[in-house]
Amino acid sequence: MLKMNQKQNNRVHPLKHPDQRVGVFIDVQNLYYSAKHLYGKKVNFGAIVREAVGQRKLIRAIAYVVRTETSEELPFFEALYNLGIETREKDLQIYKSGLKKADWDVGLTVDAIRLAPSLDAVVIVSGDGDYLPLVEYIQKSSGKQAEVVAFGETTSSRLIEAADDFIDLSEETGRFLIPDRGAVSASAPVRERKMPKPKLPNVS
Repeated sequence: MLKMNQKQNNRVHPLKHPDQRVGVFIDVQNLYYSAKHLYGKKVNFGAIVREAVGQRKLIRAIAYVVRTETSEELPFFEALYNLGIETREKDLQIYKSGLKKADWDVGLTVDAIRLAPSLDAVVIVSGDGDYLPLVEYIQKSSGKQAEVVAFGETTSSRLIEAADDFIDLSEETGRFLIPDRGAVSASAPVRERKMPKPKLPNVS
């Protein structure tokens, strides 16, 4: 597969056209933890969506988020809404064992596959290598572009290699990160245990 130039700064990519319809699917927890662990900062999701879309047509931007018992994340959800980013919300599950879980990987995958027929490019904002089957399925099943946006240091090398384009947020942290103090951010109560992924059909 001919790879796109993996650079940003609003460069014109040869396979990114103004008439392309784009869907952006944001794994909020993955971005939150990456920014926190790498830089001690929080994520500017509005800037990330703008960079992912470029000069193309944004059809849907969806962020996958978690509700906690304290509801302290509500200002963050409102901030996403004001940026034109939809939210898919689920409650944090707390088991008797003390395990806390709030895994959105399956939901993001299902939405991306469901909406792909109405899009020309699917952008996955996550470095999680578990999305590799989704990238390959989007490419092989419909011939649509599957792009990835994430922090290079915490992104699966196989995911980068498979994607039609990869935007490394670490190359311009000044644009994509905001200071921790007083900033609106994603709530991240726990690091969740992964749930099994649905098997995607083989498409030759």
